[in-house]
Amino acid sequence: MLKVFLNDKLVDGDKAVVSASDAGLLYGMGLFETMRACNGVVFELDEHLDRLFTSAKELSINNTYKKKFIKEAIKELLKANNLKEARLRLTITNGSVSSEQGQPQTTLVITATEFAPYPDGYYQNGVMVVLCPFRQNTADPVYGHKTTSYMSRMLGLKFAHQKKAAEALWFTHDNRLAEGCISNIFLVKDSVVYTPQLSTPVLAGIARKTVLKLTKEYSIRAEEKNLDINELLDADEVFLTNIVMQVLPVTKIEKQEIAGGKVGPVTMELQKCFSSYIKKYCGIENENK
Repeated sequence: MLKVFLNDKLVDGDKAVVSASDAGLLYGMGLFETMRACNGVVFELDEHLDRLFTSAKELSINNTYKKKFIKEAIKELLKANNLKEARLRLTITNGSVSSEQGQPQTTLVITATEFAPYPDGYYQNGVMVVLCPFRQNTADPVYGHKTTSYMSRMLGLKFAHQKKAAEALWFTHDNRLAEGCISNIFLVKDSVVYTPQLSTPVLAGIARKTVLKLTKEYSIRAEEKNLDINELLDADEVFLTNIVMQVLPVTKIEKQEIAGGKVGPVTMELQKCFSSYIKKYCGIENENK
């Protein structure tokens, strides 16, 4: 039985319960981070926690925990479950809604399971995506934050899977390309990498930030800008990013193939760079020396 870190201690997964009056359960008032551990090291943990704590402050999510405590909890959880390659989820909510006086204690849940990558064929051949039938409301205060109010994203992803696609792409009400249900999106045109601006708004993805960092390091020109459907369909290459998929090539948008249905050279280069960066960050290269 895998252990779960709940509030202040490790418990068996089947005994990890939260209050029926928890604000996360009742109202979706919570935040979460999906993280990856490689070689026992959580990739860009500080970036994840910075995003979580910033969102908690901006959205008035009650957070009574310190970053140091959460880091130690993650370390303890990985050790208890004997996991070095893992997918982690960190969730905080506003805690129990009750008639008791005083501010409620934040609910903290951290889970860790064996890391399961996407199939190799996805990276070799690319995936198909579809256009999401829903629209991103730029006035919604939760956009740009990773909240537990995720139903619309799951409905969009279900729509994609029903179409045999890996992801559905969201546009704003004024027809700007935004992001995937669970990913950020990048286009390549004439060897230049483009991605929607954070102010679109889109989630400030950790993998997105890593890709932009790598483009600078490897002298690949990159630009954040407003993009539309024509630029998407006219792209030489398209790829998606999140912390689990890393750099996932898109070779088909509904019925239209991108670059003849083959993974492009810039995408392949960034795949290699991202993989190498994670290994270096997590100390794998040092182990082999």
